[in-house]
Amino acid sequence: MHSVVAGAALLLLSACSGGVDDGARTTSEPPPPSVETSPPPSVEPVETSPTVDVASMRTAIRHLAVRIGPRLATSPAFHEAADWFRAELSGLGYTITDESFRVPAGDSWGVPVEAGRSLNVIADPPGFEPSRPHLVVGAHLDTVAVSPGAEDNASGVAVVRELARLAMENGTRLPVRFVAFGAEEPRGPGDALHHFGSQHRVVQMSAAERRATRAMVSLDRVGVRGRSVPVCDGGTSTGRVVRALVDAAGGIPTTTCEDRASDHWSYEKADVPAARLGSIPYAGYHSEGDRPNAVDDLQLRRVASITWRWLR
Repeated sequence: MHSVVAGAALLLLSACSGGVDDGARTTSEPPPPSVETSPPPSVEPVETSPTVDVASMRTAIRHLAVRIGPRLATSPAFHEAADWFRAELSGLGYTITDESFRVPAGDSWGVPVEAGRSLNVIADPPGFEPSRPHLVVGAHLDTVAVSPGAEDNASGVAVVRELARLAMENGTRLPVRFVAFGAEEPRGPGDALHHFGSQHRVVQMSAAERRATRAMVSLDRVGVRGRSVPVCDGGTSTGRVVRALVDAAGGIPTTTCEDRASDHWSYEKADVPAARLGSIPYAGYHSEGDRPNAVDDLQLRRVASITWRWLR
């Protein structure tokens, strides 16, 4: 079994989460000419945003990773997690739409998996009109077959839920559509077997909706402690969203990089400005060890604060 897993890992180097360790690229894409890191302040404030509720994010991570556990995109556990996300955002006042799509059979990080159906859960604020200017913030809800997925990606989903609360209570500069994507995790090498939910979502967008989507941000593996917050895009856009997020960070240290291993890449390939937050390597990646102790409160606060400042 170990040899099967190792072979699959080598085959799937471009899988969902890549990795940036304080500026070092570990994705399968060619390295960019340079990696820029914003200088950390002499003293980083512990409370980067007093409105961010870390305890609530922790509760969400525990619910997804401990109470539900591994959430393969076509499994009953995934649909239980989708029910939870749907109920949470509906309770905040969002209008919910489910978007179902087919996922092929394949290899989930060394585990053969059958074909099936997954879904995106889309949460829109009252009066939302997709053909008018808006922002999209998303995180994938699924995991590889064996992983409880606390960091990958209950951490991102928990931040999305918190941002949805802040947006509903305080308002944002543009309306924000929040998405829990299904089937981000790969079932083989290459784009065709990766990012199924976001690829489906982009195909469903009309030309008017694509023009109206001013930017998309994917929150993927955002809780591992590091000296900075990775802020990345796929390297084919103008970098405008990355620069805006770095500017929003203020005193929070950031590292910029090129990364094509999350749902932002589906949008960027469709010429929608997009970026990703997250992807610091950690020992429990894509394994049974991806449990809540992999997630750090300060890093959750940093990521939620940066994204909230950007939305405001």
